[in-house]
Amino acid sequence: MAKSSVRLKLLVDTQTKRVLFAEVGKDCVDFLFHIMSLPVATMISLLKKQGMVGSLTNLYGSIANLDASYIQPNKSKDTLLKPLVPAPDLSVPVLLLGDKPTDQKFYRCNCNSNISDNPRAVCPNCRRAMTIAVAYVAPPLVQETNEGGFVKGLVTYMVMDNLEVKPMSTISSITLLNKFNVKEVGLLQEKVVNLGMDEAVILLKASLQSENVLTEVFLKRT
Repeated sequence: MAKSSVRLKLLVDTQTKRVLFAEVGKDCVDFLFHIMSLPVATMISLLKKQGMVGSLTNLYGSIANLDASYIQPNKSKDTLLKPLVPAPDLSVPVLLLGDKPTDQKFYRCNCNSNISDNPRAVCPNCRRAMTIAVAYVAPPLVQETNEGGFVKGLVTYMVMDNLEVKPMSTISSITLLNKFNVKEVGLLQEKVVNLGMDEAVILLKASLQSENVLTEVFLKRT
């Protein structure tokens, strides 16, 4: 069953007040990777309550407020405002409330020659409306595993402040300390935090506006 929060162990530079990186597990990486599959309209819908600025919110509002009489008869505003969201693996943490997969529906006519995702479409063969709903049967899974998600478990991952993800190792940690010019190891502090639904929306917004996402989400809000 999908989790509603994930755990991160932050390494914080208390002098510069920034997150150097986070030590995370498979669940956190799976969630971050799933963000990349979200349609733009879904992101805007999630971020409206966060006061997202920018022209895309105006465009989204224009579509929502446009009278249906201006829309082509075979089109729907929901196609743009509520696009189909790829269904995540059941093991991917459900941290974005508006990120719900939409079931794709298909239709056919009586002659069974063609299918369409629009019940108003007309079959080019028999010229009848394609209004008979049909079920989609997914192909069998190949080499099914119990892990699910996107990345393999039993590995600790490192998420940088800018959301760059890489497998964690002692060498990579030392390299990063040198990269950030950390002179006083005693000024570094570990901080364990949870990424829940509220933090996930803030992280999504910060990822579109900042290169210091983890710092924005977990330090500047406290």
